Amino acid sequence: MTERKFRIGVIGLGQRVAHVLLAMDDIGWKYTLAGYADPSPVGLPILKERDIAPGKSYDDVAALLRDGPFDLVMIGSPNHLHYEQLLAAFDAGYPIFAEKPIVRTEEETFALARHLRDKKIPPLFMGLVMRSMSIVREVISRVDSGALGEIISMDTTEHLHPEHGGYLARNWRRKQEWGGSFLLDKVCHDFDIFGRIVGARAKHVASFGGKRIFKADRAKTPRKYDDGSDAYVLRDAGWSAANDAFHSDMDVTDHQTAIVEYDNGVQLSFHSNSHVSLLERRWYIAGTEATLIADLVRNKMLMRGALSKGKPERREWAGVTTDLHNGADQEMARDLLATLKDGVPFPVTPYDCMEAGLTVMAIDRAMETKSVVDCAAMWADYDAARGN
Repeated sequence: MTERKFRIGVIGLGQRVAHVLLAMDDIGWKYTLAGYADPSPVGLPILKERDIAPGKSYDDVAALLRDGPFDLVMIGSPNHLHYEQLLAAFDAGYPIFAEKPIVRTEEETFALARHLRDKKIPPLFMGLVMRSMSIVREVISRVDSGALGEIISMDTTEHLHPEHGGYLARNWRRKQEWGGSFLLDKVCHDFDIFGRIVGARAKHVASFGGKRIFKADRAKTPRKYDDGSDAYVLRDAGWSAANDAFHSDMDVTDHQTAIVEYDNGVQLSFHSNSHVSLLERRWYIAGTEATLIADLVRNKMLMRGALSKGKPERREWAGVTTDLHNGADQEMARDLLATLKDGVPFPVTPYDCMEAGLTVMAIDRAMETKSVVDCAAMWADYDAARGN
């Protein structure tokens, strides 16, 4: 029996969606790219490296969607385009995979929630890739099993190498009008999983942050590493790129901290910096019965019972990669294929993505207003939009 071959259309053939397509190829997806709608398809060279034919270049999104049927429509555009492109894809009626964040603002979130409430939409799968990481699945499993007891507090981080930070300072994500905030684009992953671990919504949030690294008065920063290699030039910066990380029109933060109190009393601290020499994406989860540390850079987990005097349990996963996804792209591709072929539930829902986004938006509002933000009104508006 001939294996089914999926027909895929792409809206926004950027670097990220191109890498997802490569991951699909890695695990043996049988698919054909019918084509893409993108006036500046910066993901084309990535596909070319793997000899993946990109298909037809369509004049616009409407032209692509008229050329169905599609087994999957993939949205990989800059974040400010997600809402309108999602609506167009909903009307076309084909299953959709969309990169995170789902939308860029509170207003778009509430409007999307109303649309999901009032309209029949096709299946929608969100690219919150960390939900598919093996170490993350294990952390969630440990929490769900009760092995940690009641979660009391969490200390969490994400610290990026200067090359990664410099890329963000040149890429379209540097502008709020295109990407939203630094935290929204970069760590809505994490806040999705934090909410899943905690099992509650954010109640109060506070935050401080700024732009103190990638700014013009640091333009004389050395541009070479101590081995002589060039610095701050990690890959092509893509659509609407700035030429220099220190001379860009960046208006998002390059470092930020946040404190969250959840409805069930769990407290969380988060610290991020986009210019560090010691990479870290770490979750320290303290429960009444045990403590767990997840090191998502090195793919290692450490856990020990609160009253244990023995050595901590150590687990380590292979597949550490330079993009720090550590094989999660391929795992997400497997999850998506299992969903489309066999109806296996996808690990994350559009509502999970909206709630993670709203949490981060509240954190950014707290930073901008220099206040502790009570999230009750925001969640009331969201629940009203959902019809809850």
